[in-house]
Amino acid sequence: MLQTLGGRIACYRKQNEMTQEQLAEKCSVSAQAVSKWENDLTAPDISLLPRLAELFRCTCDELLGVERKTVVAVDPETIDLAQAVLKLRVCGNFQTNGEGQQDLGKTKINVNLPLSVADVLLSSGLIPIEALKGIDFKQIVSLVKQGVIGKLVEIEAEEDDITVEIWVE
Repeated sequence: MLQTLGGRIACYRKQNEMTQEQLAEKCSVSAQAVSKWENDLTAPDISLLPRLAELFRCTCDELLGVERKTVVAVDPETIDLAQAVLKLRVCGNFQTNGEGQQDLGKTKINVNLPLSVADVLLSSGLIPIEALKGIDFKQIVSLVKQGVIGKLVEIEAEEDDITVEIWVE
């Protein structure tokens, strides 16, 4: 992800297919203010950060560039697999992998499911997203059973403008 707040705002705005004018209207500021944010001449008022995060479907921490600890190891005996939640986020331009090769355009998928349910859905291919084809969800479940939780997968393919993140909490 880009290093500056302005760069992240511009990136998130474009991922959400918004113009500077549209973002400005949603934040009750001028388009010039958004331009200044994106060019790192000024920063949005701190009270606008939750609104920006809501519009971009991210956290304030992500918007500010805070790096979260990605993976932690815990005692496998303390993990209740019935309570574990798989969080999957896919953003980008891509096509379905079905015979029709339907172009989905700019698409966002957010999945928050119990790990056991997500394992069945994703392993069965019921979500036909090509970006998920190389991910072994059985291996992710195996890692969780061994005590590994947190961000387990992060893929950014700039040439295809696709981002995949998988968390288990």
